[in-house]
Amino acid sequence: MPPNKAAEAIDAVWRIESARLIAGLARLVGDVGIAEDLAQDALVIALEQWPKTGVPENPGAWLMATAKHRAIDLLRRRKMQDQKHAHVARELEARQVSPEPDLAAAIDDDVGDDLLSLIFTACHPVLSTEARVALTLRLLGGLTTEEIARAFLVPKATIQQRIVRAKRTLAAAHVPFEVPRGPELTARLGSVLEVIYLIFNEGYSATAGEDWVRPALCEDALRLGRILAELAPTEPEVHGLVALMEIQASRIRARVGPQGEAILLLQQDRGRWDHLLIGRGLAALERVEALGGAYGIYALQAAVAACHARAHTPDETDWTRIVALYDALGQLLPSPVVELNRAVALGMAFGPAAGLEVIDTLRADPALEGYHLLPSVRGDLLAKLGRFEEARAELQRAAALTQNVRERDLLLKRLEAL
Repeated sequence: MPPNKAAEAIDAVWRIESARLIAGLARLVGDVGIAEDLAQDALVIALEQWPKTGVPENPGAWLMATAKHRAIDLLRRRKMQDQKHAHVARELEARQVSPEPDLAAAIDDDVGDDLLSLIFTACHPVLSTEARVALTLRLLGGLTTEEIARAFLVPKATIQQRIVRAKRTLAAAHVPFEVPRGPELTARLGSVLEVIYLIFNEGYSATAGEDWVRPALCEDALRLGRILAELAPTEPEVHGLVALMEIQASRIRARVGPQGEAILLLQQDRGRWDHLLIGRGLAALERVEALGGAYGIYALQAAVAACHARAHTPDETDWTRIVALYDALGQLLPSPVVELNRAVALGMAFGPAAGLEVIDTLRADPALEGYHLLPSVRGDLLAKLGRFEEARAELQRAAALTQNVRERDLLLKRLEAL
């Protein structure tokens, strides 16, 4: 096999199999850091051998078998005193007695529990939010350090440090590699969903840089959400998040113009929305309702997105229902950002003065200090009321605050239009 073709095949296999491989190894060795190192060792061996021998018929099983052999060697070399590690080493050796049947079993047995355990471990609350995001993309998204750094516009060394510290923190805290049960599951699930949605949002509306959207990050988050929905089918908020991401992702193509310029919701060509994704999102929302979770945090946001998805034109949007949904969301999740979104809906449903009244109560909130969307929304409402000088000042402030080049261009164009 030509080296370039082999490299492409190995990269594709790694993207597909790495999460399951790391999850299976982590179950065996009880440490996600060691598991990833073993998986990477197996990848290096594949890069050396597959160009000569060709890609195996079951590449995932080949990688698992190779990584398990490396695990045995590692445990022997370190001569670990810990009885748990000694027991793991004996278990690993015992499984090599009948290697052929065990190869498929190593990949397929308990893969659901293993992946779910890996998701909950990577998103453990003992880690900072930034560390959870980086570790999740690394272990479950199969992204390289360089790819994560590019996605979030931070130096590669910063991402490397976050990942290394995250692994050390998990090991030092003796975080068990398992799916939490009972009340702890509910508490920990919130952390997992937060991480996935943070990844999606950074792709959907980039905080900085020259790109308005980064579709690859949205795709990574959607894939993680869909996996989680399969592994936790009875959790309504999981389906709520999937519904929200599917519907929002349906608009990505329409959010960007021919020159990469940003296009806001009400100006988008709705014919460019992806109706397959909308259908998937609405179906996920129906599952939420069937599970009795229509008033969850993500389900309510998905219901807002569904209002836009069902409207063939901006004028058909049910803004009154959106206000009611934000009212319900504000009770569950009191937040100035939720109030800001509610103000936008109020302005559309009942006139700009109604929205501005709410906005003006938020101006002193320290949580929104430096948040460019507050002056952006206020400037829009002031312009609709004919208060153009005030509107210009707000849009200038919003343009100065945003770190995204495309968004700044959009704000400056709105400023020129005034």
